[in-house]
Amino acid sequence: MRRQRTRFSSARATRGLAAADLSAGMLRETKVLHLRRAVAASFFFATVSLSLLVLFGDLNSRRFFSTFHYSYSLSSIFPSVYNDPVATSNEYPLEKVLNDAAMKDRTVILTTLNEAWAAPDSIIDLFLESFRIGDRTRSFLNHLVIIALDQKAFARCQVIHIHCFCLVSEETDFREEAYFMTPRYLMMMWRRIDFLRSVLEMGYNFVFTDADVMWFRNPFPHFHVDADFQIACDHFTGRFDDVNNKPNGGFNFVKSNNRSIEFYKFWYSSRETYPGYHDQDVLNFIKAHPFITYIGLKMRFLDTSNFGGFCEPSRDLNHVCTMHANCCFGLDSKLHDLRIMLQDWKHYLSLPPSLKKLSVVSWRVPQKCSLDSLRPHDAPERSPEE
Repeated sequence: MRRQRTRFSSARATRGLAAADLSAGMLRETKVLHLRRAVAASFFFATVSLSLLVLFGDLNSRRFFSTFHYSYSLSSIFPSVYNDPVATSNEYPLEKVLNDAAMKDRTVILTTLNEAWAAPDSIIDLFLESFRIGDRTRSFLNHLVIIALDQKAFARCQVIHIHCFCLVSEETDFREEAYFMTPRYLMMMWRRIDFLRSVLEMGYNFVFTDADVMWFRNPFPHFHVDADFQIACDHFTGRFDDVNNKPNGGFNFVKSNNRSIEFYKFWYSSRETYPGYHDQDVLNFIKAHPFITYIGLKMRFLDTSNFGGFCEPSRDLNHVCTMHANCCFGLDSKLHDLRIMLQDWKHYLSLPPSLKKLSVVSWRVPQKCSLDSLRPHDAPERSPEE
């Protein structure tokens, strides 16, 4: 009798386990089915959303996406730097970005970028190309930090470069081309000066370069060893310490010390003394100010034979380090002449050494960047009252 009960209990237990296995199997199948449906729904949503993006345009579609909060987002299925929240926000603080890019002596190369100059085949691509085709300049890309002034510029930077920082706030989002001397242009220029001051306070030396400055050779051997602040010129008089030089804020090398920090604070505060002027004009007004002598700042001006531009080109390609698309108005004009400049440089590089020494090649620019409308260098310098 006991054996019968034991066999009966064993059979019942076996049936119970089988039922449990069947129930567990059905539960797993149900979960898989739900997961498949969820994935299918996510792909369906992504496909419909992508169609809406094309149909209604980028701006309206992004507003459409922002109203939904699904666990399966479009960016997780179709990755895009413009839809990825990580790609449009700083992953690291400025200190880490600068530290990663810095040379052994804590020097970094900085440029700023907005959406207008960040588009494919625009200024930033020509800028980076100049480093790649320059004479031993490619390695400087490891020390270049691109400071994006809007989210789209930051997203593009992350695609094309390794060191990027997004300098964006509600009142300073410079997406569009900032036309010369407009309020947007002035705000962008002064925001740049204040940011550079903060870099100095963090203990970093920097070479600041506009993105429309082409790098063809290593500039460091041509910098003045004893200078705290040295800057390129629209016009160079021939003397490195002559305050009658016409400096251009698009290219300068600054060492981090108390003198340079105080100078940048003074420069930035002088925007209130000379309202309506951009940083370069104000620098012209204050370059001989007694305060600069008081703080002991050593200011030097860079020779245009090495650091030229459309205002005053470096005529000998054997000595040129950088060329700036200054004295030029309008993005299309800059792009046209910068492309020709890069072609001229490539042609120079293709020459045999004997022809290079003869300086048989020179720039074919400026062309569209006409200098006809510019004031002659010997005309009186504009005063704040004019």
